[in-house]
Amino acid sequence: MSKWKNLSEDISNWILDYANSNNISTLVVGVSGGIDSAVTSTLCAKTGLRTLVINMPIHQNDSEYNLSNQHMMWLRSNWDNVESHIINLSKTFDVLKNELSKKEVSDIAMVNTRARIRMATLYSLAGSNNGIVVGTGNKVEDFGV
Repeated sequence: MSKWKNLSEDISNWILDYANSNNISTLVVGVSGGIDSAVTSTLCAKTGLRTLVINMPIHQNDSEYNLSNQHMMWLRSNWDNVESHIINLSKTFDVLKNELSKKEVSDIAMVNTRARIRMATLYSLAGSNNGIVVGTGNKVEDFGV
């Protein structure tokens, strides 16, 4: 067995052990079309636990949107425990942006607003399904290492 296959199994087993130890029955992952969410969602699917994969476009370009959907279809075709959903958050973002435009809000703050809307959506789904959100961050992003 290759070291990568061993690592993949070790991580999936760690996720499963954590979920079982905490009476968690559902894993929730936002799928963006990027490599981080593709790897994370695949590791979650491999646990056998109910895995919700969510595409949350906010004025997304077609290539990102399509990559996300293709990956979600691939997951569903390989694991019966995977459910996929598309929740278009463009209107939600537009309403908030419109309200915030009446105040002095920087463009940089608005960039982070997209991530926070997605975060609130994932946590709402996790909370409604006895689940946890499985993050897609990596060591460099989280710790600058």
